[in-house]
Amino acid sequence: SSHDPSSYGHISEILIALAGLMGATGIVLTAAGAHGKPGVGLDSAGYLLLIHAVAVLAGVVAARQGLVLRPLGLIVVCGFILGAALFTADVAARAYLGHRLFPFAAPAGGLIMIVSWLGLIAAALAALRAG
Repeated sequence: SSHDPSSYGHISEILIALAGLMGATGIVLTAAGAHGKPGVGLDSAGYLLLIHAVAVLAGVVAARQGLVLRPLGLIVVCGFILGAALFTADVAARAYLGHRLFPFAAPAGGLIMIVSWLGLIAAALAALRAG
């Protein structure tokens, strides 16, 4: 069944571990923005990572509890991870390497996060309908 935690292997644990990495990296970037390279957006990138780390945790729990349609909920969580990674990697590349990760990486990451948040609405409404 789609509510059986074992039916998705260890995806939840992997996503939670990635949330931990996002949280730790978020702290490092906020510190770098405050002390190392102020004014280049590292603090904003760090906050974005921290917020989405918590969103990943909440999304995994919501998917396991059936509060969001599980397949879509897990896609949403992966979107949070991918979008935040693209956005923050682009900001960090500009700060430390002097160039973008690739053209439109930050806007692409931002768009992925926006679409993921909208996907969360769909996942919740789908779970409501299925329940």
